[in-house]
Amino acid sequence: MNLALQNSIMEISPHIFRAYDIRGIFAKDLPVEVMLRVGEAFGAYLKEKGYEHTVVGNDVRATSPTLAKAFIAGALSCGISVTDVGTASFGVVVFSGWLLRKDAIAFITASHLPPEWNGVKLYDGDGIGYSEEALKRIKELAFEGVKPAVWSEVGEYHATSFINEYVEYLVSKFDVRGVSVTLDCGNGSMSLVAPELFRRAGMSTLSLFSNVDPRFPNRPAEPDEEHLTALKKHIKGSDFGVAFDGDGDRAVIFDERGRLLTPDQCGVLIAKDLLSRGGEKVILANVECSMLIERELKPLGARVIRIPVGHTFLTLEAKRKNATLGIESSGHFVMPSYLPFDDAMLVPLKLAEILARSGRRLSELADEVPKLPKARVDLECSDATKFKVVESLARKFSREYGEERVSTLDGVRVELEDGWALVRASNTSPLIRVTIEATTPERLEKLKKKFVSATKEEISVAAT
Repeated sequence: MNLALQNSIMEISPHIFRAYDIRGIFAKDLPVEVMLRVGEAFGAYLKEKGYEHTVVGNDVRATSPTLAKAFIAGALSCGISVTDVGTASFGVVVFSGWLLRKDAIAFITASHLPPEWNGVKLYDGDGIGYSEEALKRIKELAFEGVKPAVWSEVGEYHATSFINEYVEYLVSKFDVRGVSVTLDCGNGSMSLVAPELFRRAGMSTLSLFSNVDPRFPNRPAEPDEEHLTALKKHIKGSDFGVAFDGDGDRAVIFDERGRLLTPDQCGVLIAKDLLSRGGEKVILANVECSMLIERELKPLGARVIRIPVGHTFLTLEAKRKNATLGIESSGHFVMPSYLPFDDAMLVPLKLAEILARSGRRLSELADEVPKLPKARVDLECSDATKFKVVESLARKFSREYGEERVSTLDGVRVELEDGWALVRASNTSPLIRVTIEATTPERLEKLKKKFVSATKEEISVAAT
């Protein structure tokens, strides 16, 4: 190995490799040279799998085109052919790989993080996110160093765009004519897609912050409710409101009265519509999702299957279980009858179609799906002990509540008659998260006190 390559490899921070993606601060953790190495490692990984073709795209961040070219150069140098679909939203990039039947998809983005951050998300050709094991292997290859291909074996490069094809595809799938929407793109990637798509679908659209600006000057890329005051102010007169995160893989929905709908409420409304069409009745929900999913959908004949947290599991299990719908508590959804991956654009389109068909207001529909009291508490716990703490609590809760009430699918979740509690170690931070839901605020506070105290006690024991 030559000295320059060795020095470059030694400078890669291991912290940029996360459970579900690769990300860091530009120049500090993720300079161009490191992204080149990541692209080489990705190319070498594809070669190990016998693959030859990938799609690469990027979001609107100021550093994304530069990092995308470095990543592409790395993949090409290992003999992988690249179709560069340019700057677009998450949905457009993954749609491009799916449509072209490529072996893999790479999207240069830092999603909802501040503008100085960037990274890359990696997917199979059908839009299923790479597993933690796959990312671990890519990390190993990045640190080992990859021998580039000889000149005659370098991959072929092709640049194109599939924004128009993506818009046409979704317009053909939904009948939403006459529905009005207030749209907040947050100056992010959806600015390139959503306003045009809604208009071409026949929706009356009021667009806010729909000009691309990589500084995200009007609100952060994370669409938390407190950041969306402009949307709530302008929503009057529209049938509903929608805001997207920075790269367009999550949507936040408000009814016409300016009230936020939780992902659980959106999931129930969408599931009821999909279930009414017949066919498979499998609904996926991760372990952090509300007990509303079972309460509202099982009476309709749905089979609700709980899955681990993470949109990788969401898309993978949707394919394995032939699911009708998959719901992530963070706001990711997969609707395989439309697309096999978790594209946020499907959520407002599906809700608009429900409104167009029913003639009802979104607030009326939302009021039929109660919003149960829910809380989450983050507790600091070292990476070295956090999983041991959860395992110990699983044994403790099984003795106290009975094994039939305790699930260890992802963390430990205790099911009660009037609520539930989940204690789960974070995959990306030295934290343990305690999530509680109950039928009343009073019961929520009691469960919160009990399970937070039990977790703190176990953390203290593990630290001694």
